[in-house]
Amino acid sequence: MPKGVRKSDLPQKTCATCGKPFTWRKKWEKVWDEVRYCSDRCRAGRKAISERKS
Repeated sequence: MPKGVRKSDLPQKTCATCGKPFTWRKKWEKVWDEVRYCSDRCRAGRKAISERKS
């Protein structure tokens, strides 16, 4: 019997900046409910977009 979970069985969310789906990662285990962005680049880009609108 293989150990682990298939990637297709992990929970997914949609990135708030780019709109692409991303899957759960072990490092996000304790804060999964708070994760909104798929990467640091999208997180930084979100701030830049909101500053340009002001």
